[in-house]
Amino acid sequence: MTATEHARTLLTAAARAADSKQAEDLVALDVSGPLPLTDIFLIASARNERNVLAIANEIEDKLLDQGSKPLRREGRAEGRWVLLDFGDLVVHIFHEEDRLYYSLERLWKDCPVVPIDIPQVPA
Repeated sequence: MTATEHARTLLTAAARAADSKQAEDLVALDVSGPLPLTDIFLIASARNERNVLAIANEIEDKLLDQGSKPLRREGRAEGRWVLLDFGDLVVHIFHEEDRLYYSLERLWKDCPVVPIDIPQVPA
């Protein structure tokens, strides 16, 4: 299977929102093959807990503007690893230390990478 167009649309909006709050090392993985409940994981890093929460809030706000309400939220109290589940898209925002520790990219290394469309601002 491959990720749906709806999942890719959510991915683009979430990635742009994350980028606008200085998220780092954004990676999207098509997990539709091994996981029947979602299509794409978006993984992002932040330098501190405050930035993790700012990224999560921005993603949630932008996707709500598009009519996508999160089905589940986890990790906001600690601000080290926030998970936002939008059904077709699951967003993982990690404090950079925790991202290294949990290494989701390694766990899902057999899943194809999905290109992320974030317009570059001219220098």
